[in-house]
Amino acid sequence: MARHLKYRPTVSSLVWMLIAAFAPLSAGGQMSTLPNGVASGDATQASAVLWAHSTALGEATFEYSIFDDFEIIDGNETVEVVDVNQPVKVEISGLIPATQYYYRVTDAQNETAVGQFRTSWDIGVSAGLRFGASGDWQQAPPFPSLKNVPERDLDFFIKLGDSIYADSETPALPGVVQARTLEDFRIKHDENLAARFGSNVMAVMNASTPILATIDDHEIVDNFAGGAVPGQSPDAPDVHPLEPPLFTDAVDFVNETQVYQDAMQAFQEYHPIRNELWDTPNDVLTDGKPKFYRKATYGSDATVLVLDARSFRDAPLPAVTDPFDSNEVEAFLAGTFIADRTMLGRAQVDCLKNDLLDSQQEGIAWKFVIIPEPIQNFGIIGAEDRFEGYAAERTELLKFIHENHIENVVFIAGDFHGTIVNNLAYQELLTGAAEEPVAVESTPVSAFEVVTGPVAFFDALLGPSTVNLAASAGVLTPFLKAFYDRLPVEPDTDSIVNDKDDFLKNLVNTQLDVLDYDPIGLNENNAGAEGLIDAELLQGDYLACHTFGWAEFEITPETQELLVTVYGVDAHSETDLLADPNDVINRVPGVVSQFIVNPNRTTVSDSDSSTDAGF
Repeated sequence: MARHLKYRPTVSSLVWMLIAAFAPLSAGGQMSTLPNGVASGDATQASAVLWAHSTALGEATFEYSIFDDFEIIDGNETVEVVDVNQPVKVEISGLIPATQYYYRVTDAQNETAVGQFRTSWDIGVSAGLRFGASGDWQQAPPFPSLKNVPERDLDFFIKLGDSIYADSETPALPGVVQARTLEDFRIKHDENLAARFGSNVMAVMNASTPILATIDDHEIVDNFAGGAVPGQSPDAPDVHPLEPPLFTDAVDFVNETQVYQDAMQAFQEYHPIRNELWDTPNDVLTDGKPKFYRKATYGSDATVLVLDARSFRDAPLPAVTDPFDSNEVEAFLAGTFIADRTMLGRAQVDCLKNDLLDSQQEGIAWKFVIIPEPIQNFGIIGAEDRFEGYAAERTELLKFIHENHIENVVFIAGDFHGTIVNNLAYQELLTGAAEEPVAVESTPVSAFEVVTGPVAFFDALLGPSTVNLAASAGVLTPFLKAFYDRLPVEPDTDSIVNDKDDFLKNLVNTQLDVLDYDPIGLNENNAGAEGLIDAELLQGDYLACHTFGWAEFEITPETQELLVTVYGVDAHSETDLLADPNDVINRVPGVVSQFIVNPNRTTVSDSDSSTDAGF
């Protein structure tokens, strides 16, 4: 596919040599006082945030230039390192759109590290775009699944959340299963940016590629709800029964507790992002809280809208314990449609709707909505923590996209520890006689979702964890479980159950069919969704849940086609790593899935687009 070479100069070999040299070690072979390298992020047409973590107290100087040899310095900023555990960052402005920049950081010990970023181009220019996304850094480094990111020459990389697992023990905090203090959270973030076994994939990636980042639950604790009253949110004892609770402050919301503030401070410190706060004096839920919502435009090719789906969500509904109990399922379903329940908070919903509408009116081809948890339909099990558990707000958003004919919307999510691609539909609750079963009306939309990741994971990936759960619940017979165990991890484009991903897809589709939800993928659709998305599967499958990896999104400037490529490496455990570090470190990501989507340039018809599903 053609690339926008006019706007994307090739990185010189000198810059890459410097990045490789300065990532984990100083020139003398001693540990550098810049152990995590450098990073950039929140890059716009005219500004960017530059970041460094120096363990040398004193001044750190940031310099930037359009020349890779820094022959002419365009600007510099100096900041004081006052705490060796607290990174420093600066925001630079007055930059030229669509321009390659190089930057270097020199600390008080005269250690230097270099990096690069590109500013985006103005609306009206279609120059193409290439970016990556992944989530779930549960294991400690190294992260070979990201090894090929620098060579892909991306415009930016999106961290979808769970950039640490604060509620799991890792080597940097032995014996600590739950981070609780600012120091704990800082150590966790530092660990995932540090070298281990002589490899620092994150330092090289961050130096080569600007970052956009948001949070998910494991930045604090599994499934926490920032908009809940302390005591009503999932808490540490729900993950580790012997741990005391985290959220005990006498405040109105979890997002006002000290542990939330400490966790968010550490997240902001360890990411190259602007430190912004919500200014909503009439909305106490969001006012004065950290603002991770971002809108970034890339010419007329794309708008990227980054969401925070944790800080403002209401307490989850009680989970469905028996999916075969129709009364329990109906009660859960009805609860999800309570009108004032929110996942995003009203301020964020309004921003998202306005920015989507503006992007459509400005003629921007693709709109990418970044959300930590999936928005696609998966059914009742686990739905309390997904957007399906907040169905009224989910419907409001997808219905807004549908009725305003906002085209080419792609949701990008993490959290599932595997890749699953599917088109979207929203549901509306139907009213009827009290004795009738709960029913919903389902309306397909032209948007779709790519769930991707994980970067690494201590526990089982989505594939084996789902199959093991189904087997333990009696959904799968011992024969079928044994059949799955014998299948290879060899993704292919058909749905014949001759590999592990096909087995899992068949299992998931069986559950979706019960609820009349669309089967996995963009090419096998229910009648109402047929033709809304023009996609072609090129390699692998629309489900890839047995590898670690990331997804790349590329827009061709001439045609605006979207090419999605999922890269992956064989999954590995911490035990595998300790037994043979070189085997893990040397794993090279390969293509496990790839598909192309033609942009929709026509108005979606509202007729014949809905079906009824009874529960």
